[in-house]
Amino acid sequence: MIYILMGYMGSGKSSVGKKLSKERKINFVDLDQYIEQKEHLSVIELIEKSQLKFRKLESQYLKELLESSGSLVLSLGGGTPAYGENIRWIKQCPNATSFYLKASVSQLSQRLFSLRTTRPIIPKDVNSINHLQEFIGKHLFERISYYNQADFHIETDRKKIDQIAVEINAILNNSEG
Repeated sequence: MIYILMGYMGSGKSSVGKKLSKERKINFVDLDQYIEQKEHLSVIELIEKSQLKFRKLESQYLKELLESSGSLVLSLGGGTPAYGENIRWIKQCPNATSFYLKASVSQLSQRLFSLRTTRPIIPKDVNSINHLQEFIGKHLFERISYYNQADFHIETDRKKIDQIAVEINAILNNSEG
């Protein structure tokens, strides 16, 4: 089985993914890190060279992982589901279960404000929490229809990583058992 975590940056995909993989004793793959290992460049460097090329690589490696054998927890980049055929491939993958880690704009803004200079998608001129909320709100509006296609939605506001993992494991145990 492949357990796919999608959602906006800062929603907890990587942290929850690591926790789930440990609990389920399967591999964890962060798609961005996977791309960096394969390409020997950081996501920031790839996006600065060409965002279009980065999105094509992202699709290529997503498809590679979806077609791989074995079980894993896969954390997607925030924009992955919204590009090309990615959401269709996720939905059509027979051994995949997808989760949308849903966080509010205010929660995402709180989590991302101090990290805004290290996130390649956030414009350099975002210098206030209100400006960041506006940016995230617009981005979420563009991506929400893709995230909403996940098999399950998990609200993450005011929840610890452990609580989110417990919720996901309960869903998986009910659907697999």
